[in-house]
Amino acid sequence: MKAEQAVAHLHLLGCLLPLLIDVVTASEFKLDGDYLMGGLFDIHHVSGAYPHYKPETITCSSERLILSSYRRFQVMRFSIDEINNSTNLLPNVTLGYEIFDHCSDIQNFPGIFNLISENNFIYPWDELSKNVSKVIAVVGTYTSTETLSVAPLFMTDLIPMVSYGAASSVFSRKKNFPSFLRTVHPNKDVIEVLYNILQNFNWRWVSFLYSEGDYGKDGLDLFMKKIKDTEICLAYTKGLNENTDYPLLFRQLEAQRVNIIIVFAPEWTAEALIKGAIKQNVTNKVWIAGDAWSLHKELPKENGIRNIGTVLGVAEPKMNIPGFNDFIYSSTGQSQHDDKDEQTFCNQICECPNVTAADVINADPSFNFPVYSAVYAVAHALHNVLQCGSGRCNTAISVQPYMVLTALRKSSFVLINESVQFDENGDPMFGSYSIVFWNQSGEAEEVGFHRFPPFVQFFINSTKIQWHSDGKEPASFCSKECPEGYSKAQEGIHKCCFHCKICPDGTYINTTEDPYNCISCKETEWSDPGSTLCNLRLVEYIPFTDSGAIVIMFGASTFVGLTVAMSALFAFNYNTPVVRSAGGPMCFLILGCLSLCSLSVFFYFDKPTIASCVLRFLPFLLFFTVCLAGFVVRSFQIVCIFKIASKFPKLLSWWMKYHGQWLVISGAFVTQAVLLIIGYSVAPPKPYSDVFSYTELIILGCDLNLKAISGSVSLLASLCSLCFIFSYMGKDLPKNYNEAKAITFCLLLLILTWIVLTTTTMLYHGKHIHTFTALAVLSSLYSFLLWYFFPKCYIIIFQPQKNTQQHFQGLIQNYTKTVSQ
Repeated sequence: MKAEQAVAHLHLLGCLLPLLIDVVTASEFKLDGDYLMGGLFDIHHVSGAYPHYKPETITCSSERLILSSYRRFQVMRFSIDEINNSTNLLPNVTLGYEIFDHCSDIQNFPGIFNLISENNFIYPWDELSKNVSKVIAVVGTYTSTETLSVAPLFMTDLIPMVSYGAASSVFSRKKNFPSFLRTVHPNKDVIEVLYNILQNFNWRWVSFLYSEGDYGKDGLDLFMKKIKDTEICLAYTKGLNENTDYPLLFRQLEAQRVNIIIVFAPEWTAEALIKGAIKQNVTNKVWIAGDAWSLHKELPKENGIRNIGTVLGVAEPKMNIPGFNDFIYSSTGQSQHDDKDEQTFCNQICECPNVTAADVINADPSFNFPVYSAVYAVAHALHNVLQCGSGRCNTAISVQPYMVLTALRKSSFVLINESVQFDENGDPMFGSYSIVFWNQSGEAEEVGFHRFPPFVQFFINSTKIQWHSDGKEPASFCSKECPEGYSKAQEGIHKCCFHCKICPDGTYINTTEDPYNCISCKETEWSDPGSTLCNLRLVEYIPFTDSGAIVIMFGASTFVGLTVAMSALFAFNYNTPVVRSAGGPMCFLILGCLSLCSLSVFFYFDKPTIASCVLRFLPFLLFFTVCLAGFVVRSFQIVCIFKIASKFPKLLSWWMKYHGQWLVISGAFVTQAVLLIIGYSVAPPKPYSDVFSYTELIILGCDLNLKAISGSVSLLASLCSLCFIFSYMGKDLPKNYNEAKAITFCLLLLILTWIVLTTTTMLYHGKHIHTFTALAVLSSLYSFLLWYFFPKCYIIIFQPQKNTQQHFQGLIQNYTKTVSQ
């Protein structure tokens, strides 16, 4: 329904056009030819809202003249004149044109209707296959907003519209704009160059000022997407229009401490901004101009322009169009004289008698080649549609705009050393951008370039730029970069505003991956505070070749040899009083168990394994239990014989009858074995890497679960306590029977040894703790060997007179007399 209403309105407008306007040929704006091209140029510009009280078009010639647009208008006229004089392109075929001054995006529709009408009528689309437009293609318009306003009227009949200035991204959508092409690069390419400039100078804190319209807003959206997930922050944005409060704008920029100002706006908006900056005495800024105003001719010469800072810009390369200057000199004066007294169609008059040829030639040359290449692209497309060749064209072909569109999309020709082609979106696949600097002479000096695919290149010669800051390249940041080894802690919404925190030990910072978080080192690595990488930890353990290990293993081997020798000595003197008083057959059990205990010492060295961790504790805990149980029994027997038997004779009788000593030892052994099996089943010892004691070291050891072996240790402690109690009770027994004193002394040495080891373990966590533990085990064994068994051996070998029955009986009688007294 809405489509039908739109058709009806267009039909009505077409019918009214003859009544509203008179068609009169204007020499500058109209040229007859075999095929007609349309042109839309904003030769004049309407600034601000235009008041009107009834539906009427605007008179563009009464508005401000844009000299650069007038130059582009002349480029189109020159291009068609050059093509018509060519013998290679469109031979014997002439191109005509009808150009309109499109100074407003909403009040210039009579010119558009004129282009899509036939004999001043716009027909409804009764016959979709029949095109009634008198033009084969349209060149224009300049701005994105203007193009968005008028493009749908040309898209309906697939009339090719080749824009030389509309850079908004929306025009790349062929679903919405099927017959739209452009010879100017879209905004995304300009944004790419702007981004490269920021990256080249390491500018991180920037502002983006844009014109309020489709062109500026599209540029802002593209820029924000481009800098997302980069180190560049957008500190300030502002849309510019004719009502912008420039004093307020510059105060806000100063408050944000922004030194880099990107201005993405057409030349008339940029003029107002820069003049406002001069007036407000804005200083020491870097201004980055978009391609729409970077080659402005008057602004670089404006009084006070040097005070605002440094102006860089992205621009179309300055490309000389051969013959254009001669065309301007020969045609400008004549055309103005011819137009002076002629009536024209709406907005087909310049009224610029004061404009000289020199003014046109010296005007801003921006977008001149896009106009030139747009006209030539249409001409080459028509050349292909008419099947031109060998000096003639097939004029019998009925040319329709859609046929020209098809040929346009396939364009491929060389124009002033540029290979003109379009991609699938109708965007140009040719051209490059220049990086310019407004020098002291008021000229836009080229200082770099950006070339597009397939050979992407970006270069800036910074030495050519005369910076405002005493020749030094200016910096722009919210917060200074953190020193090496520090992470950034963001402040507020901008990631460029932060404070610095040193990375603690065990972490490092990788600014290329994530400058905001310290990364933890692996367990096998270490780092000092403020590190940028981790160092591999040195793995330490006691090898068998360690001098301390060799000494201890030699001591353990010697210990085994001594126990074997003592066992042999006791065996040869088995029936002597000294051997019987030492325990008789129990001596061989204790000596054997002490030897087995010494096996644990050998497993404290070399790289720990599961087996070595188990054998490091198991033999000592199990067989030392038997040793302690034997000494408990031996202490009890001595005390029982001399002190308890007289008071409790039945106890001695029971003890002798049921071999109480072997029951106690067997019970202690079985109990310890069960406790060890349970503990090792719950939490068996296993290799353990100590990564906490030293930052730069890993100490290899065995993980012994204290809860799992608490029962075993408690049993040992209980036996040790009983042994100490019984032995202490027999401290005053006869000299040759005073094993209790020896046992007491051995126990004191044992307790002192493990207290020293426990204290050392609490204070020291290095690899030598394993050496100390092995030494403690060996010391515990030697204490019993040397202070209990060695004195017996000494008597047997060196004092045989004391190893007699008479000697021992004499000692017992003396003890009895002493006790009775």
